[in-house]
Amino acid sequence: MKTIIDNETKTSKYLVADDYAIESSESSITMGDPVDFIIGDLNSTNSTIIEGVTEPDDWFGCKYTCAADGTFTAIEGWVDPREAE
Repeated sequence: MKTIIDNETKTSKYLVADDYAIESSESSITMGDPVDFIIGDLNSTNSTIIEGVTEPDDWFGCKYTCAADGTFTAIEGWVDPREAE
């Protein structure tokens, strides 16, 4: 697996299979080959793609930070947006 993290917060924003194409440019990140998704708020200057990570069983976007070595750490106090009032 690989994850895309926000450089400022280190939060894991996206998690995809190793064979899923990700291209990062100065303006955006494109995903898929052919491209099937464009991330407009992340790019090569404010995010990092970390490869070879192991997905936590309960992964959800922004629930974990991810270190450069691929280690995930749950964010204390994270609230599931699907359950938030």
